[in-house]
Amino acid sequence: MSMLLTCLFVLGVEAQTPKMDESLIVTTDWLAKNINDETLVILHVGDKTEYLAEHIPRAQFIQTSDVAISAQGLTLELPPVEQLKATLERFGVSNNSRIVLYFGKDWVSPTTRIFMTLDYMGLGGRTSVLDGGLPAWRSEGKPVTEEIVEPKKGKLTPHPKDLVVDAAWVKSNLSNSNVRILDARAPQFYTGAELGRMPRGGHIPTARNIPFSSLIEESKKFKSVTTLQELFKEAEVKPGSTIATYCHIGQQATLLYFVARYLGYDARVYDGSFEDWSNRSELPVEKSKQ
Repeated sequence: MSMLLTCLFVLGVEAQTPKMDESLIVTTDWLAKNINDETLVILHVGDKTEYLAEHIPRAQFIQTSDVAISAQGLTLELPPVEQLKATLERFGVSNNSRIVLYFGKDWVSPTTRIFMTLDYMGLGGRTSVLDGGLPAWRSEGKPVTEEIVEPKKGKLTPHPKDLVVDAAWVKSNLSNSNVRILDARAPQFYTGAELGRMPRGGHIPTARNIPFSSLIEESKKFKSVTTLQELFKEAEVKPGSTIATYCHIGQQATLLYFVARYLGYDARVYDGSFEDWSNRSELPVEKSKQ
């Protein structure tokens, strides 16, 4: 192969290889070093009682219900932009804020649900998840407190992103070779062996299964980049693919969405998820042996 062809081949491979966004995950050391940054907004996701007992200094308590609503018969949906704006400003979020989310115990997918919401509002590039959450922070002897610091109201200009898709979008892309639908549920729900309180069991046709629990270690830290990339490869995700994730109601799917974003993919969330799809009798459902 000539030098020119070799260069063109390499450039082509690089152009298709997703560019990782390593800023989406921060370490405990990074947070400890930057904890006094006045632009930093730290949000604790988990149980309120545990938060009141101890949390990372300056952290505020937030829960999924602060930034989600039930609508049109669906359990977990994004509120209107203006409502989200008012809520986030109440937490002190402004246009120049640097936001770190962490879970108090093992609430990983609720944490990524809030990341997805911030990403939707145009703040994804300014938001990170603390690897290992509060358990990792505490295990390293880093400081915790009972003190609650009331934030100064923020001033936010939303820039909503087109990252949420609906059943019509999913249906229209089932045969699109450049789109991969990913099911984040446990295998027994994907195969249809268990219904999971849904009217129909199984999965969306052409969807591949990457269980949300397979993305993190027992310690609740994210698995290595190599392992995560291999999981996506096994699910037949091609470089340059657009990914749409779903689960039962749109929460577990956000962990898969977050990892897809971290690995550099163009990712979307089917917010209605299988709760929406399985209730639409006109839409097809498949069962499999996994």
